[in-house]
Amino acid sequence: MLPMTELRIADVDESNAVIEGHAAVFDSWSETLGGIFPFKEIVRKGAFVESIGKDDIRALFNHDPNYVLGRNRAGTLELVEDEVGLRVRITPPNTSWAKDLQASIRRGDISQMSIGFIVEEDKWSTENGMDVREIRKVQLFDVSPVTFPAYTATDVGVRAMQEYDGYKAEQRSKAEKQESAAKRAKEQARLENLKRKFRNI
Repeated sequence: MLPMTELRIADVDESNAVIEGHAAVFDSWSETLGGIFPFKEIVRKGAFVESIGKDDIRALFNHDPNYVLGRNRAGTLELVEDEVGLRVRITPPNTSWAKDLQASIRRGDISQMSIGFIVEEDKWSTENGMDVREIRKVQLFDVSPVTFPAYTATDVGVRAMQEYDGYKAEQRSKAEKQESAAKRAKEQARLENLKRKFRNI
């Protein structure tokens, strides 16, 4: 799960309210992902800028397209990068389920958000023995207040694992090539030594 700040309700007037929070926080490590092959992710500032400007993004409840809270192209979802991260401001519909959600947020029963996205630009590396991914650019699909922000159980987590598997396969391939090159160099050196010995006999 990517780090995020608290979700809250801001009253505009007696009859209207907005849902506010940060759906992602910059420069903070995620929880350890990947199960038996652990890795962590970090989102860098600027990762959402291009997507915010061009993509059709929804605010959903629990990533469910049947529960649309807002949409950027309709003016009911505002997205902006600030110094903290991806700031979200949702003007929810005047429906019973949306009012129920607001009540749950006010009570603190629902206090977190999650994002649906595809990574378009990233960088893998290893720090302190842990594989890490720096997310630099994404295509954002939705932002969602969620009951359980189980990042690794979502499609996003599955995509992350597939990309991670690709990274590990690439690393293994590089290591195998280096090992093979080292063996060839060692064998070549051994043959050169033998040649020198025969020449000196």
